[in-house]
Parts: sequence; structure tokens; C-alpha cells
Amino acid sequence: MAQNTSPAVMAQRIEPHDSLDYFPTPPWAVRALCEHLDTWGSIGAASCWEPACGSGDMVRALKGYFGEVAGSDVHDYGGPDQDEVADFLFPALPALADGWPAGAPDWIITNPPFRLAEAFALRALDLAGEGVALLVRTSFLEGVGRHERLFARFPPEWILQFTERVPMVKGRLDGGASTATAYCWIVWVQPCPSGSGRAPRHPTHFPAFRWLPPCRRRLERPGDYPEA
Repeated sequence: MAQNTSPAVMAQRIEPHDSLDYFPTPPWAVRALCEHLDTWGSIGAASCWEPACGSGDMVRALKGYFGEVAGSDVHDYGGPDQDEVADFLFPALPALADGWPAGAPDWIITNPPFRLAEAFALRALDLAGEGVALLVRTSFLEGVGRHERLFARFPPEWILQFTERVPMVKGRLDGGASTATAYCWIVWVQPCPSGSGRAPRHPTHFPAFRWLPPCRRRLERPGDYPEA
């Protein structure tokens, strides 16, 4: 049998251990998440931190929904929407945390480096006041060790599986790209503090699985992609 070598099949997100793993997120995929969050509870007054923002593509999309959005990255990409160069996994909070009343944002939302996604999830869950959302390959849901370290200890609220593929290209946004990789959003909602007005999570909580219906055409905006 001949090997399938089409670009979509071969475009796998496999990076060297020392790579920055920079795959910018198409803004429409961020808007799909935000629309879902808005159906659960208003995020218009909430603060949000994107700690692997690259040149700021996700930050720009988040600003259309959240009241306050800050972006940082371990590398200086030079974009106007990157507020600070900071290592998200470093114990100390970056200077931009001074802008949050509680010293941490309401939400942390990011497309993390794949090999660090589990560490990003655990760090974000330790910091965020209301919730965490990570855009990951669907295969991230697999793994006995990851289940024991992350999902069994911190069950997510939703797994939002894209029915459309979310093409991502190393180092740039490309509206004409294709991919064979499936992606989903994993969303955790923090236990509700007393007086929050939200129902507390049941101790035996199980994640809700949702399909994100086709939405790319509806959610893309002029200017989302740089000119060729």
C-alpha cells in the first residue's frame, strides 16, 4: 500500500524538546470558545490572561469578549498585544499581575506548547479565579499518567471538540492551510466561592462533551490573517 504523503496528513505537530512550539491560533477558533462561555455566564466584565500569546493573535480575539485581556510569552515576539516577556511556569507572577485586583485573572486561556500542556493546565488551575481553557490536540485526552495527574484530580467542565479542523502552521497564521490534526478546547470551571450566585460543582462531577458545530465561515473576520 502506498504511503499517504499529502500535506494535510503529514502536517503533524511534533516539535523538538527545545522548540518554542509556536503555532498561532486562528482567531475564529478562539471566538468559538468565547461564544460557548458566553452562553454559560457573561464574560464581558471578566479579566483574562493568555500566557503563551506569541505575537498576540489569540489576545486580539479574546479582547472582543473579555473586559480585560493581558498577553505574555516566554519569547519576545514583538507584537503590540504581547504585554510582557515572562515564563508562565516560573513560580513568580509577572509584572502584569499587578493589574488584577486579586493578583490573578478570572480566566486563563491559551494554546500551550504541546509538550508543556499538562504543566500549563496545572499552573493555570492554581492561579485562575473562575476558569481555564486550553486548546490542545484531541489526543491530549489520552494517557494513563495524564489521567492520574490531571483529569482524575481536576475533572474539566467541558470538552469542546471541533467538528471542523483547525489548521495551524508553525510560526505564522495561514488562512489557506490544512491539517490532519484534530483539536479541542478543554475547559475547567473553578469551584464556586460562597456568594458567587453560581451553583457549586457536585463532588462526583463528570465532564460534558460538546461538539462545536461548523463555525469557521461565520466567525472569521476581515484582517484575521496577514496579507501574503
